[in-house]
Amino acid sequence: VKEVTAYHEGGHALVGRLLPHGDPVHKISIVARGMIGGYTRYLPEEDRYTRTKSEFKDMLASLLGGMAAEKLVFGETTTGPGNDIERATGIARRMVTEFGMSEKLGPRTFGRREQMVFLGREITEQRDYGERVAEEIDEEVHQLILEAYDTAERILTMYRPRLDEIARRLVTQETLEGEELLDLLN
Repeated sequence: VKEVTAYHEGGHALVGRLLPHGDPVHKISIVARGMIGGYTRYLPEEDRYTRTKSEFKDMLASLLGGMAAEKLVFGETTTGPGNDIERATGIARRMVTEFGMSEKLGPRTFGRREQMVFLGREITEQRDYGERVAEEIDEEVHQLILEAYDTAERILTMYRPRLDEIARRLVTQETLEGEELLDLLN
């Protein structure tokens, strides 16, 4: 389990580091916390209120880097990437339905959100589009996820020795940060 978690977190960190729009990796740990087996902490260069499509795509690849590493090294994946997949799918869906970042569907939003302002969260989404458009949205989200996974897989295959070294160090030390982490990632 420790080794799988080490490769999983190493996959996130390495993919995030090697993509041009990835946030810098600050710390990797395989010390379990509650339901989480380990974590990779990123430090954004600055507070970002806006993101580009390229930044989102790199974020998706980084999120799927853990799953890609598990598959590459062990031939199958665990339940570990479940939350990563959920987060990536949510980001991809927002790219398509809220931010107009779909080439196919163009610059428009899909679904009116009813908000309860005093609770600060969305309560319902009313669909203002038909079944055909819903299928196109699903297809666009699917494409973004597949493309991100392929990117992660390509990077980890190319930099497999570095992934192995990060995982080895994590298994023995459990946490990597600072200069040591930077040396491994650069």
